[in-house]
This record gives sequence, structure tokens and C-alpha cells, in this order.
Amino acid sequence: MAFLIENLGSILLCLALAAILSLVLVRLIRCRRSGGSGCGCGCSGCAMRDSCHEKKKK
Repeated sequence: MAFLIENLGSILLCLALAAILSLVLVRLIRCRRSGGSGCGCGCSGCAMRDSCHEKKKK
């Protein structure tokens, strides 16, 4: 118990960083699954748009 009390600040900081990291990862995964790019901008004006995503076969 003394260990937890002495290191409470560090433990809370680690938990906050883990929560932020998990939120960012969830957002990136949702964006990628919906067809968006990983960089956050649209693909229409990107110079790498042809090599970033596989072309869909009809």
C-alpha cells in the first residue's frame, strides 16, 4: 500500500498516457477501416494516392 501512495503521481500519469494512446489508435483504426488515409488529409490532392491504397477491382 505504501508503494501505491508513494508512486500515485507516476501511476496516474501512466494511466492517462495509456488512455490517450488507446484513443488515438482506435481513431486511426476506424479511419483506416472507413477508407480514409492515415495522414488525416484527403487522398484527392495527395501525390502518393496511387501507391497508398490498392486499386479496387470492379
